[in-house]
Amino acid sequence: MAQTIEVLYYVDAGADAVTQRTAQYFADGIRAAAGARGKARIAISGGHTPKNAFALLADPSAQYREQIPWENLELYWVDERCVPPDHPDSNYRMTREALLDKVPLSQNQIFRIRGELEPEAAASRYEFDIRQSFRLEGAEMPVFDMVALGMGPDGHTASLFPHTEGLHELMRIAIANHVPQQKESWRVTLTWPVINRGRDVFFLIEGEDKVAALKQVFTGPYDPETYPSQLIKPATGRITLLLDAAAAAALPPPAAGGVGKLEISR
Repeated sequence: MAQTIEVLYYVDAGADAVTQRTAQYFADGIRAAAGARGKARIAISGGHTPKNAFALLADPSAQYREQIPWENLELYWVDERCVPPDHPDSNYRMTREALLDKVPLSQNQIFRIRGELEPEAAASRYEFDIRQSFRLEGAEMPVFDMVALGMGPDGHTASLFPHTEGLHELMRIAIANHVPQQKESWRVTLTWPVINRGRDVFFLIEGEDKVAALKQVFTGPYDPETYPSQLIKPATGRITLLLDAAAAAALPPPAAGGVGKLEISR
């Protein structure tokens, strides 16, 4: 049965404005989750937009750092490349340098994907860590308070790339996914059913190279084998997009204040 999804999108003129909106969005979401449930469990992605937002969150001269109850935050990753944690391509390394080294988070609040292990071992270890942290039993799945996603020009999200095996996994929390179009690399990623259980699932997307994919994912026919981001259909019935004007060029123009809304059926 098709599900109706509300897509709320915020369009800012350029990168600086998107970074500020993203930092505030993180701060508001973390504070709200901690207030409601005692802790905020968030899963983050790599990319330059999150990197810039993390740097702003960590900046003591900015307004965001003091808004976050750091002691109530648990940090997870949506996906990771199968590389060591000090490798230039590591999402963990990016986050550590931009954020973790500068804020009061202890190691037991940080749940990284161990990309230095063999891919299947890394995925199994990450799933074990999540199960332990969330105290899951049997086939229970975690519910993250926030899930921050990116989108590639090919329509992939997390490490769910077009026509890869990971698109068909329904039961696991985390998997190793072989990505032949990315130098035959291996990635570890949360599965899309887990992402869809998130209380707040949102995309951070910038750049004119994302225009075509963004249009196809949210206004085109349903074809998740080609555009895996179409698998994202949260149980809440809501997706939020934080965009720059370049990326949003092919979406319906937003209303005053740069806010637009779509309803899609999946």
